[in-house]
Amino acid sequence: MRFGGLWLVILAAILWGLTGGLGGFLMDKGWDPLVISFYRGTVGLLFIFIWFLFKPSKWNRQLLLWSVVAGIGVAGNMAFYFVSISEASIAVAATLMYTAPIFVFLISFLFRLEKASFYKWLAIGFVMGGVVLLTEVYEIGADNITMLGIVTGLGAGLSYALFIFGFKYASKHGQPQGILTIAFLVFTIIMLFFIDHSEAVSVFSSSDLFWMILLGVFGAGLSFFLYVAGLKRTSPTAASIIAMVEPVTASLFGFLVLSELLTLPQLGGMGIILVTVTILSVKQS
Repeated sequence: MRFGGLWLVILAAILWGLTGGLGGFLMDKGWDPLVISFYRGTVGLLFIFIWFLFKPSKWNRQLLLWSVVAGIGVAGNMAFYFVSISEASIAVAATLMYTAPIFVFLISFLFRLEKASFYKWLAIGFVMGGVVLLTEVYEIGADNITMLGIVTGLGAGLSYALFIFGFKYASKHGQPQGILTIAFLVFTIIMLFFIDHSEAVSVFSSSDLFWMILLGVFGAGLSFFLYVAGLKRTSPTAASIIAMVEPVTASLFGFLVLSELLTLPQLGGMGIILVTVTILSVKQS
């Protein structure tokens, strides 16, 4: 059972990684990052809602509250992630998003949900150094990486941390399919205020409609189903390690399909971030 759970989590992480690649592919075809984000979440909502209909769960006030928090996190994560891809690269955006556990610790320290320790602060320092190397912030403009790309990449990580908190506390009051249905509904409502509606409608008459649907199925529908199912069959520690598959998959897609290259310092920074965050997540689990 545990071995099967690992493969479900691996497959979910691969699908999330491919989502970043598909997003980059669609941006190269001229689509706005926010419209791409909107279709990823909205198509995912339809998929998750079907899951909810097969396994309905009761809702209560606490579940609704924390699911809304999770939905705000989903909106920020997906929107910032694709903007970061457009302003930096898939590898940079995916790795910066992977700093989410660091933000979880910082928020926990701020609200005194847990105590700080030397190894946690050391890990945060390592990740900050890795971010500097990965983004080459000392040479802004090099390799088409902009400050907006860096800020939105970190914003995606911070938003993901918000989703983690929302989902964690909502899970105490209900089932995942109900929480995710509310969260992605909130995502859709929020994104409607920010997208170009005429461009979003034009997707239906575009030859790229298939890719938009596939983006939603891979990036929000099937992937979340597989991840939740996998978590029930494996340990949080193993899931934390396997999560590293996502930025690696995204980076490989960017290299093989979109010809995105990283310098040696960037590869070093990427490695520092992935290894440090993984070790930190394992210790926390």
